[in-house]
Amino acid sequence: MTKLSVNINKIATLRNARGGESPSVTEAAIKIQEFGAHGITIHPRPDERHITRKDVYDLKPIVHTEFNIEGNPHRDFIDMVLEVKPEQVTLVPDADDAITSNAGWDCEKNMDFLKSVITEFKNAGIRTSIFLDPNPEMVKFAAETGADRIELYTEAYASHYAQNKEEAIKPYIETALEAGKFGLGINAGHDLSLENLKYFADNIPNLLEVSIGHALVSEALYMGMENTVQAYLKRLAKW
Repeated sequence: MTKLSVNINKIATLRNARGGESPSVTEAAIKIQEFGAHGITIHPRPDERHITRKDVYDLKPIVHTEFNIEGNPHRDFIDMVLEVKPEQVTLVPDADDAITSNAGWDCEKNMDFLKSVITEFKNAGIRTSIFLDPNPEMVKFAAETGADRIELYTEAYASHYAQNKEEAIKPYIETALEAGKFGLGINAGHDLSLENLKYFADNIPNLLEVSIGHALVSEALYMGMENTVQAYLKRLAKW
């Protein structure tokens, strides 16, 4: 079964809009794991507009499933991840002022930098994943960085799913197949939802993990968090 990691950035966004500690990021992580999710994802940014540095350290002792920290590997981010030692770090090339992640790595252009960063994380025993557009030609360069996995950036799939899901998923299948040739694991995330997740999960070979935040938290406003997590797990079930 593909694992579900829940990105709780939006819980922090809601908390920060009012100040104080409600809703609690740590309580959300505890409950989401109790409801069956396989992991917790966070994406701290330098301006701390949602997840803060304090959140990162507060979450470490309570995430007993898989802790995945995403971010642009500036030196401060690298040092924080090395100290916290999550199970996985996902490297994302987003600008500091980006509203959300909007592109994968050019691994060929950034090869030396990525190799250096990934070596640091792997020496610390942290699994590494790099955010990648659905482009089979980029996979060989991703493999050369030393990464363990790629995370497929699924915004294009989600945007075109309703119009033509077969065409929308085609480059993702091709990229995943190419990744398999190089022994890279496959993660995926961005704009996956209850509507489009099952088709994606059923058709991407060796899909190990999906990271879902915005849609899941939004749907939980109407369905409740427990029901929503369970609904996502059913979409990922292979029966």
